[in-house]
Amino acid sequence: MPEIENTRLAVLQRIDEALRQAGREPGGCGLLAVSKTFPVEDVRACHASGQRAFGENYVQELLEKLERTRDLTDIEWHFIGPLQSNKTRPVAESAHWVHSVDRLKIAERLSAQRPAAMPPLNVCVQVNVSGEASKSGCAPAEAKALAHAVARLPGLRLRGLMCIPEPDAAGVDLAGQFGILRALHDSLRVEGLPLDTLSMGMSADLEIAVAAGATMVRVGTALFGRRPPVLVGDDIKDRI
Repeated sequence: MPEIENTRLAVLQRIDEALRQAGREPGGCGLLAVSKTFPVEDVRACHASGQRAFGENYVQELLEKLERTRDLTDIEWHFIGPLQSNKTRPVAESAHWVHSVDRLKIAERLSAQRPAAMPPLNVCVQVNVSGEASKSGCAPAEAKALAHAVARLPGLRLRGLMCIPEPDAAGVDLAGQFGILRALHDSLRVEGLPLDTLSMGMSADLEIAVAAGATMVRVGTALFGRRPPVLVGDDIKDRI
């Protein structure tokens, strides 16, 4: 594993430079460290370097890491992966944020299952800005209605929108995909929703996301290194 302190500093410098290039205020975009598939020791090392917000894609991994870092009282856990309705309860009872609310049923279950003694669960509506059939997220045309419905639910605090654009490849307009999310965000604010979060951008495209208005980038590889390969059938593939 690369030295976390150095890699985190390098990522923060990329964010700062992207903000400067975009003419945005310093500090206008936060870093979410995506620790999925990496051991809890890496989380602790990253926390020791000053990082506080961490993201996980899998419910069981989130719960295991949360349990093993309970002594780190200022750590903040974000669930960023697809969430099935039968797994909402442990997330509602433990996470600080959920970025991947893509249908009202999920939001309603999180709302009902959030313990009354806990602060409201911060949530983002996930929008499928690329239109890929295999990708989670509501359609852009459905995002406004979903956002307004989520904002009315008790126990939740709608913070903003999230997207995962089509992977960078020849001919892919990442700026345009991020722009769809930014336009929806701005329109919802005009309609009275006090949104403050655009969760978009990852290791390879964070500069494009920041230029488009990202307030939180989700970075894993640039912080922790490449994820180990996983056996899929008879083939070895990189972890996503």
